[in-house]
Amino acid sequence: MHARSLPVMIIRMSSASLITDLAAASRILAAHGVVDSFGHVSLRHPERAGRYLMSRAVAPALVTPDDIMEYDLDSNPVNADGRSSFLERFIHGEIYKARPDIQSVVHSHSPSVIPFGLVRVPLEAMFHNAAFIAKGVPVFDIREKFGSTDMLVSSREKGAALASVLGSKDVVLMRAHGSAACGGTLQRAVFRAVYTEVNARIQHWTMALSSGEGMAVLNADEGRLADDVNQNAAMRAWELWRSQVRAQVNW
Repeated sequence: MHARSLPVMIIRMSSASLITDLAAASRILAAHGVVDSFGHVSLRHPERAGRYLMSRAVAPALVTPDDIMEYDLDSNPVNADGRSSFLERFIHGEIYKARPDIQSVVHSHSPSVIPFGLVRVPLEAMFHNAAFIAKGVPVFDIREKFGSTDMLVSSREKGAALASVLGSKDVVLMRAHGSAACGGTLQRAVFRAVYTEVNARIQHWTMALSSGEGMAVLNADEGRLADDVNQNAAMRAWELWRSQVRAQVNW
């Protein structure tokens, strides 16, 4: 079976629009500086909760619908046909195992976020679009359980440890590595990944102005209320971002 025919098999199980949206999500994240040559976004299979969809190992800005592959929750590819997989696909499979409510996961190394996994200054919700951060952002330190490593979440055991630290939160930082952002929809996960990076930049600026004192960040109640509203905001942002991808490609 040729690689180009594989998405047709997946489309029969879900829909062409989901496949194209997932491919578009990779390009959206690249356009917003959340991912570069590295990073990935996945979507829980809409008809099989025990599987998920993600592209082959390729730079996010180059992903097309033909690159989308299917995985079981142990992160074994179902339809590789010679195509390579991301080493850190276990981030996705283990979060889906631990969190039935999660339908999409973004893993990135966005530069403004990384410092908050290196210091004792917590990432705070600085404005309403990043309200989800007010729930708290834990830090996964791979060294605590696995000692010195190459920093990659490249096994089920490491993925499960990461998912355990994520707990019920929406974002988890990864010391000296990056982060993972999650959502109940693909659109919301992308929105959260983008605004985690934007929020981190704003916090850097705010701390520079205030020396880290007296920041009027969102409290937990404000975060919850604003995040409820942001379900609609995420879709408005998605419609804009998705239209920009359509202007560049014919899918």
